[in-house]
Amino acid sequence: MAKKKVFVSFDYDHDKRYKFLLEEWNANPNFDFVFDDKTPREINTSNIDRIKAGITIKIKDATYSLFIVGKYANQLHKDNRLIGYKNWMNFEAYQSIQNNNKLAVVKLDKSNTVPEELTESSYWHILVFTEDNIIDVLNKA
Repeated sequence: MAKKKVFVSFDYDHDKRYKFLLEEWNANPNFDFVFDDKTPREINTSNIDRIKAGITIKIKDATYSLFIVGKYANQLHKDNRLIGYKNWMNFEAYQSIQNNNKLAVVKLDKSNTVPEELTESSYWHILVFTEDNIIDVLNKA
């Protein structure tokens, strides 16, 4: 099975454990989950323009964007004016749409709202973070 090129968007401060779980599933030969992770590792700079450029390159290298939507997916970021969007997830949603990536969403709770930039777009979503559900939503996207 060819690995899907997936950019994973998530709130690093609150939901990084889910991203790390995806990486563990990918590395474990006993799991069916495979993906070519296009998410940037930590970008070691406070320069917003450099961060935006690094993220944009990774999104352009992906064909899928998977959004892990936690409670803070639409929380206003302190640098929102410099980012140009409410927060990084909304920036990543906009860039993913511009790149024509296939969009998939996993809500960590049914009450969580998707990044505002996704509300006018077509995307597949699921409500429970499991290996089978992630595979399913990426296959449907």
